[in-house]
Amino acid sequence: MKAKDKEAKKTLSVGELNAELRTAQEKKFKLQFKHQVAPLDNPVELRTLRRQIARLKTWINEKQESK
Repeated sequence: MKAKDKEAKKTLSVGELNAELRTAQEKKFKLQFKHQVAPLDNPVELRTLRRQIARLKTWINEKQESK
């Protein structure tokens, strides 16, 4: 994730971050399922998604605590 993308996503509201989180979790689930059936072309994508999900959860918690 590029620095510009990070800054742009940090400014999103909690609802928008939750929507991003849901889509990232769905994508991770689908990739994990595909990886169980047959090896992925780029297994590093699972790691990046896992980290993106962690980032989104962190930003959501920060915004909720600041309120």
